[in-house]
Amino acid sequence: MLKFYYLLTITMMMTLSSCDQNKKKDQSSGENPLLEKFTTTYQVPPFESITTENYMPAFIDAMALHNAEIEAIINQTEPPTFENTLADMAYSGELLRSVSSVFSGQMSANTNVEIQKIAEEISPLLSEHADNISLNPKLFARVKAVYENREHDSLSGEQAYLLENVYRDFVRSGANLDSEQQQKLIEINKKLSMMALKFEQHVLDENNAFQLVIDNKDDLAGLPESVIGMAAQTADEAGMTGKWMFTVHKPSMVPFLQYAQNRDLREKLYKAYLNRGNNNDKLDNKKLFSDIINLRIQKAHLLGYPNYAAYVLEERMAKNPENVLNLLNQVWDSTLVVARREATQMQQIIDDEGDDFKLQSWDWWYYAEKLRKQNYNLDDSELRPYFKLENVRDGAFMVINKLYGITFKPISNIPLPHPDAQAYEVNDQDGSALGVMYMDFFPRESKQGGAWQGEYRVHQVLPDGEEIHPVVTVVYNFTRPSASMPSLINFDEVETLFHELGHALDGLFAKNTYPVTFIPTDFVELPSQILEHWATEREVLKMYAVHYETGAPIPDELIDKINNSRYFNTGFNNMEFLAASLLDMSYHVLSDTGAIDINQFELNYFSQLGLLEQIEPRYHSTYFTHIVGGYEAGYYSYLWSAVLDHDAYEAFRENGLFDKTTATSFRKNILEKSGTSDHEQLYRDFRGKNPSVEPLLKNRGLK
Repeated sequence: MLKFYYLLTITMMMTLSSCDQNKKKDQSSGENPLLEKFTTTYQVPPFESITTENYMPAFIDAMALHNAEIEAIINQTEPPTFENTLADMAYSGELLRSVSSVFSGQMSANTNVEIQKIAEEISPLLSEHADNISLNPKLFARVKAVYENREHDSLSGEQAYLLENVYRDFVRSGANLDSEQQQKLIEINKKLSMMALKFEQHVLDENNAFQLVIDNKDDLAGLPESVIGMAAQTADEAGMTGKWMFTVHKPSMVPFLQYAQNRDLREKLYKAYLNRGNNNDKLDNKKLFSDIINLRIQKAHLLGYPNYAAYVLEERMAKNPENVLNLLNQVWDSTLVVARREATQMQQIIDDEGDDFKLQSWDWWYYAEKLRKQNYNLDDSELRPYFKLENVRDGAFMVINKLYGITFKPISNIPLPHPDAQAYEVNDQDGSALGVMYMDFFPRESKQGGAWQGEYRVHQVLPDGEEIHPVVTVVYNFTRPSASMPSLINFDEVETLFHELGHALDGLFAKNTYPVTFIPTDFVELPSQILEHWATEREVLKMYAVHYETGAPIPDELIDKINNSRYFNTGFNNMEFLAASLLDMSYHVLSDTGAIDINQFELNYFSQLGLLEQIEPRYHSTYFTHIVGGYEAGYYSYLWSAVLDHDAYEAFRENGLFDKTTATSFRKNILEKSGTSDHEQLYRDFRGKNPSVEPLLKNRGLK
């Protein structure tokens, strides 16, 4: 997932952060490192020197400076041009973007009570600051003048694309509304920013609240020793030495659901996961979510749209809700057949073993493993010894090197966003610098769940010609190593590691001139998802999958089992994703406001949809952070991008997995230009044609 830090996105009309340090103070006052020019190695943020007390003053100063920069643009006497209006706007606010990127990164991966309080205080201020810029009539008048004269200016392709999107963002942000309507919009945006922040904090607290503590070793029956060892370590760290602890963090929960023979405990753990934000307590998110949906409906109506999905999708590749629903329903129909078959096969195992119960959602992982063993003679515990985290990481680096020639060199003595993080210098094949990349692998109470990629600095070229190289971060939640066992990840996590590195490449290869880019959400997953394909190739597995104890490469027999089982559980995987995507759309095509009974809404919708009772959506409303913090009416984007990545990967299958010409074309047409040109045309420039859905359906066993 490409992480759109919420505080950062509401700071500016455009997405992505940048951190040109030139406008920071050259003379250090010794008081606030966020306001000084970064003099660290590679000019990364001085994380160890920053305290929570630094953030609020830095935000206030940075907003004041940004306001002064905007005032200078609108008060100049020269007629509006691209350079003195659009370019100056793009370069303005760099200090605020820098402060926001550091704060948002810490809030997502290393938060605490003090940071959460600051977020609550600064969120409405940032929302108001962004609105004051996007609703500034003098600034809009200058942008509009440049836009209306665009046919007479000699703009580059990137400049024309920037102008088009900035003008459209002003309109979509309410620039054409009257003053009363604008004030109402400002209030809606403030409320939404605060509600989103509160929602995500509730989910984080829920993730850390539940503990399944086991003190009877018999209740561990079926669990691999590595899983038992990690549970013992978790309990020990919580002051419960001699017991075993499992949580709703997926590295802890999923192995328990896969292997624990105790059905009652599987149910208890899984229901705790499903009911996050839905326990009628201080962390309950139902009313909060209903209020968010209603405010979005009001915002859409205020801006002239029938519903929020129509508003959001206007600037994405899908264009409208109908196109999204057509794709989702097309894949849903094929998925339903496969998922029913899988459920029937699992029920047959239950019956054959002499048990008298119907398959339920908390049984699925457990019997899916039995089904994999039965049909493919393969189980997850057989694979994990070959996927030591460090080996998978290095294997991904080797794949990227073979494709693009770039290298990753570990950096020591550099500030880290957290002591767990690692830092790498990334260089191009000619030895020139591309940027710096952080990697942060393991869960902790201060970190949100899931995996994402973010940026502390984006690529840009300053007006004086100096090129600024990006600083990116990839964040995961993999199983920690124990005293006796390294971190061994499952195959889904292998693909996740490749996925986030694909996002990192999109940032590292960027060649944008301005620190502002516009990437449709339904295109943004193409660079990440395509890299996943290499992880399963026989040639690639031989590069990195070696047994953590013996060093022996993964045997061909095991690779054959992986390939033979590539359609394993595909009904479940597609159904849980599609159910969440369709749920997202069902909320955002609503056109009437009113209190929503969230649980009843879900029950009615999934019944109408035909969701199997044995499969839960990947996210329920009360912990669906994607659609609260940046992917609203956009969770479908993973599937839309999947159509692109499966079709794009066909080019490598046709020409060779590591064909340099194909890789160079993908880099030049997609990775370097993403966010700076029409994305449909970028794809055609790479592929020579429009994408087809057929490779996706075939590769997922849905055709």
